[in-house]
Amino acid sequence: MILLGPPGAGKGTQAERLQADFKLAHISTGDMLRKQVADGTELGREAKGYMDKGELVPDEVIIGMILQRIEEPDAREGFLLDGFPRNESQADALDAALRERGRRLSGVLMIEVPDDEVVRRLTGRRVCVKNPSHIYHVELDPPKHEDVCDQDGSRLIQRDDDKEETIRRRLEVYHGQTAPLIDYYDRTGLLRRFDGTRSPDEVHGHLRATAATLRLEDQL
Repeated sequence: MILLGPPGAGKGTQAERLQADFKLAHISTGDMLRKQVADGTELGREAKGYMDKGELVPDEVIIGMILQRIEEPDAREGFLLDGFPRNESQADALDAALRERGRRLSGVLMIEVPDDEVVRRLTGRRVCVKNPSHIYHVELDPPKHEDVCDQDGSRLIQRDDDKEETIRRRLEVYHGQTAPLIDYYDRTGLLRRFDGTRSPDEVHGHLRATAATLRLEDQL
């Protein structure tokens, strides 16, 4: 399956839950790319050559990494792809590559969140300067004392990535790239839409039920 949604939609959280529910391999293409480069694999070295020149890594290199990844034992029963494809040509190339290996997509899970809600979620995040894994939200999960980390007393800051101007730019890119992709998968009948403004537990429940149905249909 493919997981789609804007930044701040909760894709990472939901991917972790679905991974635990169905023993799926969560394939984040950004993480995968960084790992291949760090490990110095053949595809990683090829990708690094493009990255060092400031160029986009070609689709065939990314797809090559994906195909290599889904052959690993944890992905043979299923996988959840996050971060790829980003446009119709990538979707076509991915579909063709999967079919060559006797694999196919079961569904595309789209978590929908309005732009203003994305901005509210992301601009409210505050991160500990000492340990960035300590994350708070001024409305949803505030620290006990304003701008102070509960766990180590360090200062909390708003990252540049979480400032409204940056988030609005990211959303523009997302809509420009993803809107045609949503239509693409809608036409194929693979797209399933979910209301990402609901609580994480509610979203998870709907995603889990849909994923279970898709898995059952594949087995029939």
